[in-house]
Amino acid sequence: MARHARMAAALVMALALAGCSSGSEFPDSGFPSRAPVPDGALPEGVTYKEFVRKLDGRAESHVQMLAIRPDAKVRVGAVHGKSLAHAETVREMAAAAGALAAVNASYFDISTGKNYGGYDGDPLGLYTEGGRLLSEATNGRTTLLLGTRDGRLDARIDEVTTEGQVISDDGSRGELDGINRVPGRVLGCGGVGGDREAVTEEPMEEPYGGLCTDGDELVAFTAEWGERTPPGPPGSMEAVLDADGRVVDVRKPAGGRLPANGSTLYATGDRADWLQSHARKGGRIKRSVHMNDMVGLPVEGQVDTAVGGRYRLLKDGESALGAAAAAPRKAPRTLAGVTADGALLLVTVDGRNPGVDAGATLAEAAELLASLGAQDAIGLDGGGSTSMVVGGELRNNPRETPGKVIERPVANALALFAR
Repeated sequence: MARHARMAAALVMALALAGCSSGSEFPDSGFPSRAPVPDGALPEGVTYKEFVRKLDGRAESHVQMLAIRPDAKVRVGAVHGKSLAHAETVREMAAAAGALAAVNASYFDISTGKNYGGYDGDPLGLYTEGGRLLSEATNGRTTLLLGTRDGRLDARIDEVTTEGQVISDDGSRGELDGINRVPGRVLGCGGVGGDREAVTEEPMEEPYGGLCTDGDELVAFTAEWGERTPPGPPGSMEAVLDADGRVVDVRKPAGGRLPANGSTLYATGDRADWLQSHARKGGRIKRSVHMNDMVGLPVEGQVDTAVGGRYRLLKDGESALGAAAAAPRKAPRTLAGVTADGALLLVTVDGRNPGVDAGATLAEAAELLASLGAQDAIGLDGGGSTSMVVGGELRNNPRETPGKVIERPVANALALFAR
């Protein structure tokens, strides 16, 4: 009975929000007036709301929400900029893709990070775009999965791992460590094949946000990465493959131009020995990567888009934060939730503007999503990355620090397209 009461309360709250203020009705204290999104600007089944919430019962924060019903006449998918290696703003990506609306998505190898690897668009963790897996999972981390089922949006949140291998035409198999990232650097850890924490050099124990290293890696680069793969260390090797997986060139050390319609396999340490033995010009190497759940079974259903996050906020309507629920830090947040009837909620919370926008703790973010009717929810990249674009207009106030509004270039975005 308690569960049903909570669901009913959440439904009442969600309905009440339908009457909340639009952007033009925000207070003048530091938040610029914006024209409301015109009626009919978004397809049937998609609603956009802006409202103010005292998430801690005291300080206000502005919240922006896109709600997409499963039967909405839209497609929801991931987009990135001109290349995976370089970041762009959400507004730039939305404009280039012709999207109706978009929010920022993946954590990434941000240039201001202490473990920055030189490629500021590199998504951290699982990233699938249009059914193509472009970045391996930070194994076991929570992921937003989007596809279609019977012509309807199928949105799910689950913990996902990836398992990759390469198979040469002589039948030899090798483990694939990663996709589209600098070999040897596993930002966020959660990789495969003997990764060690960079500071302690101890075997990895999933320290999120840290750096793990592995001197023996095989990493695939696809055309989406950009024009060139990173310069390789001494002893590294790279096989250049055409669209059919046929080896057209081998270079030592690794690093060089990516073929427009092909890929490369980039090896370091003892993985270069495997590549040396099995990557021969004219031969083929097949690459295979599977997404599995936490018990090792293949992820069910169609997955067109997958975006890895950091924390699962809700599971079956209850907080899933565990010890993280006590984290006191307030920050801007980008959140995704799925309701009992399958609607997808994309929510941003502004912060870092004292007296106007307090931001949210993780626990407050979870409570907010639950109040909006979400049964499952995930935290995507937040802080200065948090961005909501609707109709080509930035609807929130991204802030790196208290002060000036700045649109941060990010790795990718979740975008809505007319269908």
